[in-house]
Amino acid sequence: MILERLGPVRRCAMFAYNRGGGMRKYDTVITEEPLEIRVVHHRGGRWVPTPIAVTMRTPGHDFELAAGFLFSEGVIRGRDDIQRLEYSRSERPPKKFNQVELWLKPHAELDTQRLSRHVYTTASCGVCGQASLEWVEKICPGRPVGDFRVKPGLLFRILKKLGGAQPLFRSTGGLHATAVFDARGRLRVLREDIGRHNAMDKVVGWALLERALPLSGHIGLCSGRLSFEMVQKAAMAGLPFMAAVGAPSSLALELARAYGMTLVGFLRHRRFNVYTGNERVVLEP
Repeated sequence: MILERLGPVRRCAMFAYNRGGGMRKYDTVITEEPLEIRVVHHRGGRWVPTPIAVTMRTPGHDFELAAGFLFSEGVIRGRDDIQRLEYSRSERPPKKFNQVELWLKPHAELDTQRLSRHVYTTASCGVCGQASLEWVEKICPGRPVGDFRVKPGLLFRILKKLGGAQPLFRSTGGLHATAVFDARGRLRVLREDIGRHNAMDKVVGWALLERALPLSGHIGLCSGRLSFEMVQKAAMAGLPFMAAVGAPSSLALELARAYGMTLVGFLRHRRFNVYTGNERVVLEP
């Protein structure tokens, strides 16, 4: 039974079993709620709201999530396309806080055909990796730039910083995180979410709204695996270096090679694998 809502977390009653016995206790669990993302655009002399997507997310940094998602999907091209971001005016709390509206400036056109799911259904080769790569070529602003090199010790330090900067994970154990560091290992931003793609979108949205794109010369670090979508979002944000605690996928590697990105996987205490772009990692003793 849910007892109270505490923003991104909730407190619940549960039965804890341990060593042959049990007792009723309270636990903190992460909140999971839907977020509908709408784009309000000017068409035919009036403002038209268009639902774009619904994602299950952890409440918090919702405007960053919406902006990052729409930028990663190629719906908006930059901060100057955004007139304002707000929660739905047509709904009442608490439902209104699960609907975010991004208002485009009059000069910005909404082209839903740029969304990846439309590419998957209309590409001549159907649902395949080549269609995914071709879609990225259409919307990605350019190859990420990063002429720096890092030593293994820096990667171990940012991994430790990632763990130390996740308050919600420490209290619930149920979250992913994405962080961005500069080439000297200084933390720029970290976001947590129940969905790893959402955590990445929140980071990209932060950079977009802060006019910090592209993230040239920076390192991205995520707590999960490196899927195609995670690397695609990093490429869109201009991140030349992505590291993760988990493994990369085959299509993520193809995309990273095509865009000259460095991918490091299985980053753990004192070990990691470099899959692409090893020129940015000092591997000699």
